[in-house]
Amino acid sequence: MNPQKEFRIYSFFYKPIKVDFLNDSYITVWAGKNNRNEVEGFCGDDSGDHISAKNNNYSELTGLYWVWKNTQTKIVGSCHYRRYFTTAKEPLAYRIKRLLYFPSNLWKKRYGLIYTANINYWRKQLLNENDALKILEEYDAILPVRRKLRQTIKQHYSKYHSADDLVLLENILKEKSPEFIPAFNKVLNQNRLFANNMFVLRRVDFEELMEWLFDTLFKFENRVSNEKYKGYQERIYGFLSERLITVWVEHKKLKYKELPLIYFKKLKK
Repeated sequence: MNPQKEFRIYSFFYKPIKVDFLNDSYITVWAGKNNRNEVEGFCGDDSGDHISAKNNNYSELTGLYWVWKNTQTKIVGSCHYRRYFTTAKEPLAYRIKRLLYFPSNLWKKRYGLIYTANINYWRKQLLNENDALKILEEYDAILPVRRKLRQTIKQHYSKYHSADDLVLLENILKEKSPEFIPAFNKVLNQNRLFANNMFVLRRVDFEELMEWLFDTLFKFENRVSNEKYKGYQERIYGFLSERLITVWVEHKKLKYKELPLIYFKKLKK
């Protein structure tokens, strides 16, 4: 595998598994490898300039940091071991099944998500280099279909996490990049979110996003104690970055193409 290729989508895994469904556009990265033994077929996020040891709090962002600091890929994609972009239309049978989501209110949670156990069928539908480059002829970025929340982003975050996090985040932005405050306020008061820290960006935009994102997160980390975040909340910086990436896209006014995601529900770590 050559991480220096002009186009790559990096798929972040939290534990190596057998991977036989990805095309040549993808690099599999073990996020949080942190000096464990090498595994064939996987790049670790613990070489060169890295933050692999922070994986408990940063989740897939330790992999993204590694990509930023240790590759020169000209077009960079980010996805997860179970979540992948697709340009394929959802088959009729899936669309009919989606109608059943309405009584249980799952339709909002799974909006833009093709939830499937059929890896053999969908492996051929994953976003590839030709499709991505064609989209980028017209657009600045490829992003996931925005998640629809029942509440505003601020209300949703405060319900499932700590509202104090958003207060601190706003204070940091006011100090370091006040030009982002209008976008920050707009995003927090809407109910649409670019979830999962997924995207495809040209290198210049990727570099700008990573510089701003990690500078913000590191400043946040310097002002809190990570020990106060337990269990699910431990992945604090992954949660914050989803909101921050949405803010960055809003501020930059990028022209983006939203793509649905394939979610392989039976693929285990």
